[in-house]
Amino acid sequence: MAEVMTALTAETRAAARAETLRRRCLERKGLLASPRQDHRHVAASLRASEGEASWPVRRGLLTRDLLAWFPFALDDQELLLGRMAPDRPEWQAEREEAKAWLAARYPDVFTPGQTGHCELDLSRLLALGLDGLRADVERRLAAAEGAQAETYQSFAHALDGLAVFIEHAADTAEEALPHASPERRAELALMAGACRRVAHQPPATFREALQLLWLAVLAVQHANYASLVQPGHLDRTLWPYYRDDLAAGRLKREGALELLEALYLLLNEQIADGLAIGVMVGGRDAQGRDLTNDLSYLCLEALRRTRLIYPTVGICWHEGTPPELVELAVELIAAGIPNPALFGDETIQRGLRMYGVPPQESWNYVNSTCVEITPSGSSNVWVASPYFSVPKLLLDEIAAQVGASRSGGRGVALTFEEFLARYGARLGQAIAEGAAQQNRNRERRQRHGGKPLQSVLTRDCLERGRDIDDGGARYNWVECSFVGLANLADALAVIREEAYGDGLSLAELKALCDADFAGHEAERQRLLNRHPKYGNVCPEVDELVGWVVALARGECAKQRMLPDDSPFVPGAFCWIQHERLGRECGATPDGRKAGFPFADGGGPAQGREKHGPTSAILSTTCWDHAPLIGGLAYNLKFGKSLFATPEARERLRDLLLTYLRRGGFETQVNVVDAETLRRAQREPEAYRDLVVRIGGYTDYFARLSPQMQSEIIARTEFAGF
Repeated sequence: MAEVMTALTAETRAAARAETLRRRCLERKGLLASPRQDHRHVAASLRASEGEASWPVRRGLLTRDLLAWFPFALDDQELLLGRMAPDRPEWQAEREEAKAWLAARYPDVFTPGQTGHCELDLSRLLALGLDGLRADVERRLAAAEGAQAETYQSFAHALDGLAVFIEHAADTAEEALPHASPERRAELALMAGACRRVAHQPPATFREALQLLWLAVLAVQHANYASLVQPGHLDRTLWPYYRDDLAAGRLKREGALELLEALYLLLNEQIADGLAIGVMVGGRDAQGRDLTNDLSYLCLEALRRTRLIYPTVGICWHEGTPPELVELAVELIAAGIPNPALFGDETIQRGLRMYGVPPQESWNYVNSTCVEITPSGSSNVWVASPYFSVPKLLLDEIAAQVGASRSGGRGVALTFEEFLARYGARLGQAIAEGAAQQNRNRERRQRHGGKPLQSVLTRDCLERGRDIDDGGARYNWVECSFVGLANLADALAVIREEAYGDGLSLAELKALCDADFAGHEAERQRLLNRHPKYGNVCPEVDELVGWVVALARGECAKQRMLPDDSPFVPGAFCWIQHERLGRECGATPDGRKAGFPFADGGGPAQGREKHGPTSAILSTTCWDHAPLIGGLAYNLKFGKSLFATPEARERLRDLLLTYLRRGGFETQVNVVDAETLRRAQREPEAYRDLVVRIGGYTDYFARLSPQMQSEIIARTEFAGF
């Protein structure tokens, strides 16, 4: 009985700690200085290194200096170190001065293009420790010459900075010791001791490995300006330490859960709202064996008490995934925690193999933030680069066709097939221009960039002696994204029946769209409701989504990316771009009004699924998702009252598995009714922590734009299965 009471007391204390830190996190949001906005220390480092001729070496020194400067903060409840101290307004004048100096003297120090969006390779760091990894770099440096030697020297400087960074984290814990309670002093001693060890030696415990993982991720994000580096597969990286600690009696399951919660809270502290950061669990190894373990469950369970927007936790689902893991995810989703998502492991592995990832590596991937897929530990993949508004390109083609017809010029499409061909050529031109811009960005990055710490933690930069910005990574492709697929398909179906059938001409459709249907609401309703729409098992419109995906894939395949002739990879990932690009686009022939958000991913447009979620899933999976390694999200929305019974949760599980078994890429669920969302619009302060799924990521509903809030409310809310 006493043991039970002790366990209950420990669990109660852990829950109280999580709630306190959760509240403090929400209160502190908005107080952090973005590293990109604070240029004081960048300018100071570059001033100090102006006598050094090598730019790679200077980048290494800059990494070292930024890590040495990092201001740690720690409150009386945190269990892991790695939170940045709040901004200080009195620094603003210095920041502006430094920013102006950098713009004049080093205009390319912050090069364009994507950063981060990856999982680091921590295997060497965990196995050798920081001193061992530093010695490895020194051995390579001694055997190198020229540009390669400069690169290895930059790596050495970066690792020196990481050691100082971790030592300063330990200092922060030790400085709090004199003022702490006896119980808290014991926690602080553990925290400081963990940092002192991993600043030099390999981690020996779960706590030490987790602390090192987070500090490495934070250091790369901060000092190499690599946004949104992911914790990734915690159940793989940390499993040996967790297993051994349990066996040795050094750790209990509840203690590991508390530490994972501490990590999740730090993610929310350090990542600005409106972005994305992900953990993945489950999946298979190279031999096809399931990798689920107890940490997989804990990574999901840690969402229950933190209940914030970060991280999402994606399950790499395959037929051998334990049912209990999916059931836990469904339980959390049904309770209104939308962070879990399910990824189709077989579909994603097949897609990776399409782009040259060998079978023995295709199992090892991560959702790089939302749903974009990048190979774990070996990626310099740029994601969402760029986004293409496929409905806007359709309006451009309609305008070109109508203009050609009126002028009597050549090139008027006389059949729907000719119209599709001309639209395809227009999309192909946009893709070529987008790829060319990314290559220009990569050329600038290769000349002026440099991410030495990220490079050391990315295969195969050490082996090649090349920085990640110079093509050192194993995989260097670029992922673009096509937004508004459902709107395009619905609009093309209207054009086929109207302009190339017995209805309105293309010029009349254009006039309606140009006027945003003003004075023609009845006509808009006819176009919206009397024509087939994607999501209702209507092959004549569903096949148009498959057509445009195949078109995009084929046009992307014509492009090759620097520095190593990598592919240009398509996706249908939206983030918030379905709202932004929709806001910038006029009315479209599907009946959508000007400015209204596009569909939020690979599923149907808002409110157009008329026959329930099963029909919507059948439509959404009637075409091949595998080529869209750039990401694809499928959103479902249900009212919370629907899940009052275990039977209802079982039906949701079966629905999600149907989607995955049919080749679905990723699916996520909002369980929140429209009335709650409307109340949150009216009383945002009362719903500050209401978390919803958007286009592959989670966000606080109250902080969204009014347009995005309306888009979420407009999504079909299924009342049953």
